[in-house]
Amino acid sequence: MPELRREPISGRWVIVATERATRPTDFKTNPQIIKSSFCPFCEGNEDKTPPEILAYRDNGAMPNTSGWRVRVVPNKFPALQIEGDQNKRGEGIYDMMSGIGAHEVIIESPRHIQSLTSLDNGNVEEVLLCYRDRLIDLKNDKRFVYGLLFKNVGASAGASLDHTHSQLIVTPIVPQLVANEMANAKTFYQQRERCLFCDMIQQEIDTNSRLVISTDNFVAFAPFASRFPFEIWILPKKHESHFENLQKFELDELAKVLKDALTRLETALDLPPYNYIIHSAPFNINGSDSFHWHIEIIPRLTNIAGFEWGTGFYINPMPPEQAAETLRNAIP
Repeated sequence: MPELRREPISGRWVIVATERATRPTDFKTNPQIIKSSFCPFCEGNEDKTPPEILAYRDNGAMPNTSGWRVRVVPNKFPALQIEGDQNKRGEGIYDMMSGIGAHEVIIESPRHIQSLTSLDNGNVEEVLLCYRDRLIDLKNDKRFVYGLLFKNVGASAGASLDHTHSQLIVTPIVPQLVANEMANAKTFYQQRERCLFCDMIQQEIDTNSRLVISTDNFVAFAPFASRFPFEIWILPKKHESHFENLQKFELDELAKVLKDALTRLETALDLPPYNYIIHSAPFNINGSDSFHWHIEIIPRLTNIAGFEWGTGFYINPMPPEQAAETLRNAIP
């Protein structure tokens, strides 16, 4: 019998189609390698990207030259422009403003590697440190209120280059999806005086059936109402609303957890296309007792079609309990 499951943070419903349940090997994926004769992200091609915003470099290496480990550049084709004012205005019932913001690319390695899992733990930690540093810098610009970090892997997940990289887009408004999560979390807190995310973490640890990884400070699990097969969430066990408030020892541990989760995913599903996103609290909120930053890892194994677009429901043929068991056993 299929099950309807409600995800309490967003309020969305998911159909777990147990009668369609399949084995991990039934999800036929390709490595999603994007063939290209030239890569502007490789070391030695620094002049083929816009001038760098930030780079972690070896001693003595000059900006926009070789000798870097992680490098941040403006997106060559940005969704939003850094220059200008909001210029809010209306046209009848419609609201408009200028498309200001920031759109940056985090190049995660000078070598042409295709997966974050090919980096050692120290390099992954530097990628996360770069995320933190860019959020801290951009939140000082009072025009901006929200920063979304995300990674697209594979052509079907939106990547145009296979060199391992991620992106940061900063907007002058809070995205509706994040606003909905925050509103539901706030309602839960007002009713129970507890963080919904913290309760979720404890329940997943106690239940254990959807747990994938648990360390001193982080947990990774398949969400109760997973939208997609093998979806994974990573959360800090200690309540924290802002990703950019992570401390050095937490970044080190998170790097290991993130690499571990992605390695299990790649091992179980043979290098699937995927996205991950980091939901953090808006810049203009100093701290929130109800919202909890988290990473959502979304493999691109199924198609969103008419029913999903028309209802907001998702149909997931893989029960998260089964997915979590597969991921726990997927040790490379």
